[in-house]
Amino acid sequence: MKKMFCVLMIICFIALTAAACRAEEVHAASRPRCPVCNMYVDMFAKWNAKVEFKDASTPAVFCGSKCIFKYYLDFKKYNSSKSRDHISAVRVSDYTLRAPTDAFGAYYVIWSDIYGPMGHEPIPFAKKADAQKFLKEHKGKKIVRFQDVNLKMIYSLDNP
Repeated sequence: MKKMFCVLMIICFIALTAAACRAEEVHAASRPRCPVCNMYVDMFAKWNAKVEFKDASTPAVFCGSKCIFKYYLDFKKYNSSKSRDHISAVRVSDYTLRAPTDAFGAYYVIWSDIYGPMGHEPIPFAKKADAQKFLKEHKGKKIVRFQDVNLKMIYSLDNP
């Protein structure tokens, strides 16, 4: 009887462990990942950025602004099924407000002493005054606009 009980307990333990592992796999599969670096974006909620599409398909969500620049500036590499013409909006998280703002209208401080999910990040601000204040307080090198950013500049942030 003791043997039967032990075997039954072992079987129950194995079944419960397998169920817990499967539940974790399902949870992980439902968590969005950054299409550039493959990190879970929910780990960096205050840094998240997003590309929305005109066809209302699932938006591309990013861990931070550096990844969204890599995606946007090398679009075909990361999304060969669409073009930039399919984009309806690009949003980044304003560092001060912790709220989404239009990426094309934002001001970005580069080479500051604040690190984001991918190390040195272009730190976005909706207001120029906030970017200027941050630049001074956090030893940033300069403020750039979206249209002034290129891949060389973005990849330079990876190699301090």
